[in-house]
Amino acid sequence: MADEMNKVWKKFLSKHWQMLALWIVLGLLVVIGAIYVFLWHVAEAQATSLVPTTLDLWAMSNLVIFVLYLIVWEFIYVGIPVIIAIATIYFGWWKRLPDKERKEYKDGKLFGKRSKKSDAGGGITFLINIAFIILVYLDGKWSTPFAEWTFDYLVYTYLWAVIWLAIIIGIPMLIGGIGWLIYNMRKK
Repeated sequence: MADEMNKVWKKFLSKHWQMLALWIVLGLLVVIGAIYVFLWHVAEAQATSLVPTTLDLWAMSNLVIFVLYLIVWEFIYVGIPVIIAIATIYFGWWKRLPDKERKEYKDGKLFGKRSKKSDAGGGITFLINIAFIILVYLDGKWSTPFAEWTFDYLVYTYLWAVIWLAIIIGIPMLIGGIGWLIYNMRKK
């Protein structure tokens, strides 16, 4: 089964590597866009007094309203363009592949079996929290009461923790993934 899936992937990558590259670029653009919308919403929520600027004044109502507005803005600015892009690529490329080739990819399980496991991510969250703690220490706010922190500081420090982990973990994974792809494409 795994050998058959490897053959299907090799064939797919040799014929459609540009499409895979496009999906990767689009995925990165979606992540960057979602981060920008989030940061914009953080600034606007404080500027319009939707939420208090210091954390000591926050209540559950502030959190719920902030999250609901965030969901709406993310859907408008990121979700709708993603839906349009996926539909465009699906009907412009996948549906135009010859039926035989499409059937071969489906039968060869190009995308594998979907996992129903949903408890992943605990390790990443733990690492992000450790990175956040380190950044707070390095910023000199280790002994500063939470009441003196601004909402901006909390958001940007967590974002920097995610960025540093993405760099530390992502670059080696990217290099390894590209190396694996090149190795397997040459192995034909």
